Amino acid sequence: MDVATQKLVRNRAGNCCEYCHLHQDAAPFLRFHIEHVQARQHIQDDSPDNLALACPDCNRHKGPNLTTIDPNTREIVLLFHPRRDIWSDHFLIEGNFIRGISQIGIATEKLLAFNSDERVEMRSEIDPTS
Repeated sequence: MDVATQKLVRNRAGNCCEYCHLHQDAAPFLRFHIEHVQARQHIQDDSPDNLALACPDCNRHKGPNLTTIDPNTREIVLLFHPRRDIWSDHFLIEGNFIRGISQIGIATEKLLAFNSDERVEMRSEIDPTS
C-alpha cells in the first residue's frame, strides 16, 4: 500500500480507530493498522473505500468477519462498516464504556470486545481535556 493511501486513511480517521474510537495517542506503543473492511480473502479491493484505521485489538477481533451472531436473537448480523455506517447511530459512549444501541452496534461491541477490562482501562487513562 502506498504512502499516500496510508496517509489518507489515517487523516480521514483522525488517527482514531474507526471501530472503538480509541485514539492512536492512547496506545503510543502500538501502531494502528490499516485494515480491509471487506477482507482481501473475500474481495481484492485495496481502494480507500474498503480501508479503515483499526487499533490492533479491533483488527484482531474482527479478522475477516463481515457478520457475527447477535448475542440476544442468535440471528446473523452485519458488523459495523466504517465507510457505510454512522458510528453514533450504532454506539454510545457511557463513561469509559462503549454501548451498542442497534443490532449492528450490539453485535459489533461484543465481537470486537470493546469493553474488555484492558480496553476500558486504556480509555480511563485518556485525559478528556487533551
